[in-house]
Amino acid sequence: QVQLVESGGGLVQAGGSLRLACAASGRTFNSYAMGWFRQGPGNEREFVGGINWSGSSTSYADSVKGRFTISRDNAKNMVWLQMYSLKSEDTAVYYCAAADVVSVRKDYYDYWGQGTQVTVSS
Repeated sequence: QVQLVESGGGLVQAGGSLRLACAASGRTFNSYAMGWFRQGPGNEREFVGGINWSGSSTSYADSVKGRFTISRDNAKNMVWLQMYSLKSEDTAVYYCAAADVVSVRKDYYDYWGQGTQVTVSS
């Protein structure tokens, strides 16, 4: 059993930066791949990026590649999404989730956080 809580969302100007955090509880956290998803107004939840269980491999959606970075610290039960050069289209509720392997499909993920709002103003 893994519980996930996101934090760090807020209002930022276009071109700015923001770091989201996902705090996990549960003894099995370090065995899970972690994904970040987002859901904007009127849109389906979409894959942002993921990181494998050890943190040795990451993957990103084309829309955020080069701007966002995922990292994790299993000793701290934490995963982060560092966002740079934010655009208005990045506005969404951001969710972290845990799965056996990183996937773009949300149904691969066993656990989800409650989400944190990111709003990018122009």
